[in-house]
Amino acid sequence: MTTETDEHGRPEPPIAGDEWETLTGFLEFLRATFAWKTSGLSQAQLTQTLGPSSLTLAGLIKHLTLVEDQWFREVLWAEDGIEPWASVDWKTSPDWDFHTAIYDDPATLVGNWEKSVSAARDSAERAYAEGGLDALSKATRHGETHNLRWVMTHMIEEYARHNGHVDLIRESIDGLTGE
Repeated sequence: MTTETDEHGRPEPPIAGDEWETLTGFLEFLRATFAWKTSGLSQAQLTQTLGPSSLTLAGLIKHLTLVEDQWFREVLWAEDGIEPWASVDWKTSPDWDFHTAIYDDPATLVGNWEKSVSAARDSAERAYAEGGLDALSKATRHGETHNLRWVMTHMIEEYARHNGHVDLIRESIDGLTGE
């Protein structure tokens, strides 16, 4: 199946794909939207907040890197956590990813996110090849075992939610608007 891209290089989700193609198509579109909206900015711009919120684009990049790693590495395959996440005391600093991102180099933030997304794609494809969308996670999260369908849908929700934040913050930085 050939994937068309829009004017921002985002892959268009299939109009009549099967369940796997539709889920991966929408997740890839939302990932590409996130990449587009957070690209080309300086560290000062990535750490700018909007109104009374402390949320930054840098924090969102680091948070989504964590989320990709957690769901597709730790939950889906029960692989050990990797740094920088493994040594964080999440009980005393539950928003560590958001708060520490303002000190990170933008290229490192984006590079880490891109590596995490690439590994997540591979992980999802491996799980799909082994058991389809009904493939169960090897680890539990909050006491529950999740199937690949749920993980993919959750990631779509995660990006959709945070892309709304990205839209508002990016517009306040340089006026960039659009989907």
